This record gives sequence, structure tokens and C-alpha cells, in this order.
Amino acid sequence: MIPLRTPKRPRAGEGSPAGARAGGSDRPAPRRRKHRPRSFLLLLLLFLLQPPLRGGGGGLAMQGDFSLADCDVMGFDLDHTLCRYHLPQSARLIYDSFAHYLVTEKGYDKDLLTLAPDSLDFCCKGLVLDIEEGNFLKLAEDGTVLRASHGTKCMTSEEILETFGRREWKHFSTVSGMVSRSAKYYLYDNYFDLPGALLCARVVDSLDQHDRQKTYDFWKDMVAAIQHNYKISAFKEDCGMYFPEVKNNPDKYLQRCPESVKKWLKQLKSAGKILLLITSSHSDYCRLLCEHTIGNDFEEYFDVVITNALKPGFFSHTPNQRPFRTLENDEEQEALLSLDKPGWYSQGNTIQLYELLKKMTGKLDPKVVYFGDSMHSDIFPARHYSNWETVFILEELLGDKVTVPAENESEPLEKKGKYEGGQLKTPYFISEQWGSYFVDRLPGLENAEETLVRTWSCKCISTYSTIAIPSLEAIADLPLDYRFTRFSSNNSATAGYYPSPPRALLPIEESVTMK
Repeated sequence: MIPLRTPKRPRAGEGSPAGARAGGSDRPAPRRRKHRPRSFLLLLLLFLLQPPLRGGGGGLAMQGDFSLADCDVMGFDLDHTLCRYHLPQSARLIYDSFAHYLVTEKGYDKDLLTLAPDSLDFCCKGLVLDIEEGNFLKLAEDGTVLRASHGTKCMTSEEILETFGRREWKHFSTVSGMVSRSAKYYLYDNYFDLPGALLCARVVDSLDQHDRQKTYDFWKDMVAAIQHNYKISAFKEDCGMYFPEVKNNPDKYLQRCPESVKKWLKQLKSAGKILLLITSSHSDYCRLLCEHTIGNDFEEYFDVVITNALKPGFFSHTPNQRPFRTLENDEEQEALLSLDKPGWYSQGNTIQLYELLKKMTGKLDPKVVYFGDSMHSDIFPARHYSNWETVFILEELLGDKVTVPAENESEPLEKKGKYEGGQLKTPYFISEQWGSYFVDRLPGLENAEETLVRTWSCKCISTYSTIAIPSLEAIADLPLDYRFTRFSSNNSATAGYYPSPPRALLPIEESVTMK
């Protein structure tokens, strides 16, 4: 068996919701007085009698098994959670939408408009872009660099060690502490973003052809391309390429919601669960997606629909929360002082939403579970700020079916799902350039008998997710009281994956215990 390295204990305020809430104080703990058993017993009693956290999770202990039957409220993200896309087609559309803007509006090289059939192999969730240096990085759980590229060009092990060494990447404490983004780096963690990673890498290549840059200044143009295609008014105005194309050819890009999932949603409501739909998509695009994938009666499935939620700010912007707004013909209306009844709203925040949930359930601490596909926008903030249970939708579980190959090894026969003959590869299958989403070998030691290390993305899954599943369909036929094994420091490293863990985490068919 090849053992995984023992992860470092997170520093206060980094990689741990509890540590971050505690504020990461460096003050030493008060010295315990000797010969004071009564004081000790009093402190212990006070600790045991503390009320649970009121952040929206019902004081969840986050230990033991997990069952949907124990939850009062079920919240769902929309894109890539309830609504799934045909990834090769949607990835190409997103790439083309951004590239067209850069070329026509910002004067970038026209070669960016052409894309080789295997180009999307570059797209791998969990990559971090160092914006100023033009480097893409795959990080280990301790922040060291496992793989890297400058633009699209892979760095060798020697180049990685020369550039980064075996030390923590310079921005790791910031990105890992809050699963954040900044003006200096960008975390690619969802399928709306990933094609942009490939485009940025090709922009770096293009700029280097003329003159190798010391620092790069293309990011502001990339942000402009994203805003041009995804801004709130773009759907109504047919602005950019993305929304007009999806409106005209929805079947090309959108998968129909399985009947088993629609039946499951109805069963949840029949069992007395409150169902929420919380999406950052605007109301008009949300309606298109839901009508096409679920049906014209989609509103009957949910008690509360929240669009333009602006996650992760929906969870994290406290105490200055954005107010909820009503909608009229998809236009946002006046701000609401409070949320008093179920319905369809825009923007908002979890504090006011949770007050409504208390009224709807008749409970002081209704238990909430939230399903989402983005660690940055869904899973981390829902767990960290609101203390909700979280179910991570991870399509990589469909593709990571093989162990990490040795360097220069030919492609395993088990690796399926490629689109040949001029079509693009499906992004969620293992990237040949970046390897497994879950584990990798340290650079410079690829042929040595050494330990595998978990990626930082893999560590985030077990830290902030209750369980991880490939799709809602994977659990739709289970009884409501089915008890899942949750991610926990007391369980194995693979315990929270359902229906089965990625094989990359099971070298030589044996699970690894988390330290």
C-alpha cells in the first residue's frame, strides 16, 4: 500500500471553520489553577450547557452518520446541481464567448478563436491561476506545488522545484483559509469558470510569443469578457454569445432532469421538508433552465426561490447583508426589511432567510442541508458562515476511476469517456496534463517509492462537505432515512464519498485513515 501523507494540522483561522470563527488568537490559554476541582467541574458544566450555534445549522455537531430525514430544510444550487449541462458543448460555448470578446473588443490575437479537439484537457477543477505571473498551479494540501504550467506549457519537475521549491505557495494561507479569490490569484472550481482557464493560459502563450512578460496585465480584460457575457441584463438584451445561444439551442447544452430526481423532490416535500432553490443566476435565465430541465411546473417543487443570490456573499456578507428584493417581470423591485413569507425573491442573505425558516418550520433551530457544486460559492460559505450541512456535487467521481499513473505511462485502458474524431474531451475525466483531482506525487519523486499526497481540493472536500456525490440522481432512489457516513476526522479518508470513493484514494484497494 502507498500511504498518503499525514496532513498538517490547520492553523487557527485557516482551513478550519472552527478555527476561523475563533479568530485565530495567538494569546496563550489561561493557566489552569491547581487544586480547584470545583472550578473545573463548574467550567465543564457550563460548557456542556452551552446553547448550539445559531448560524443556520441547528447546532449541528458534524459527527457520526448523516441522514436527510434529520434535516428540516433542503437547499439546492441550480447550475451543475439541479440543472446539469452537456459539458463538451457548454465548455466550448463558454470559451468562444470569452475569446470572441477579447479578440473583437480588446484586440487580442485571432488565433485564440481556434481550438484544437483535445485542448479542453487543460481544464481541471482545483487549479489556481497566479494572475501576475501567468502560472497555473495544482496544490497539495500543505500548499506545496504538485504540478504547474506557464500558460499552457507544463513545467518540468526541475522547473517546479527551482521556481517554487518544496515550500508553501506564497498566497496559500489566504486562498486556503477562506477558499477565496483575489486580485492576485483566481481559483477555478466550477464548470462556468474552467473554459476561462484555458483561454487565460493561451493568452499568456500569445503574449510570450512577442515578449516574455515579467508581470501580466490581461486579467482586467478577462473580467470584462465575463461581465459582458454574464451580466444581469445580458439575457434580456441578447448581449454576448452565451445567453442567445443557450436560448436558441437549449437541448444542445442542457440535460433533462431525471424523472427519479423530480420524484425525489416531490417525496421530500411530501415528507414535510422545506425546499429552497438558491442560485446566483438571474431570474430570467433561472426560468429558462428550470422550465427546460424540470418542466413548466418547476415552481411547485420549491417553497422559496432565490435568484441573483450573489454567492458566496449571500452567506458571508455580515453584518451588512444585502436585502431581499421582490421581482416584477424579472426586474428587481424595492428592498424588503424582512422576509415574511415563501415566494420568489432576488439577492438577500442567510440571516433573514433563516428567520423565515424558523417561522415555516416552527423550530428555533431548523436543520438545513445545502447541495452545490462550487467549493468557493456553495460548500465552504454554507458550512463556514451558516453551519449548514453540505452535500458536494462532484462530477469528478464519475471520471476518476483509475489510480495515478507513473510518469510516461501510457493511458490506462479503464479510462473512458473521450470524444474522438474532432470532438472535445469531456472535462470531468482525468486530465492527462494535470492528473487526478484527488491525489498526486511530489515533483522530482515520480519514480521513487514515496507517498502520494492529497491535493488541496481533496482536503477541502473532507473539511467542508458532509458527503460528496456525483449527482442528485445517485441518491434519488435511496430511502429518506438512509444513513450516510459523513466526512470526519474519526473516519477513513474516503468515508464521505457516495456511492463509492475515487479509486485514486484507494491505492492497492485499501483505504487510508485520516490523521
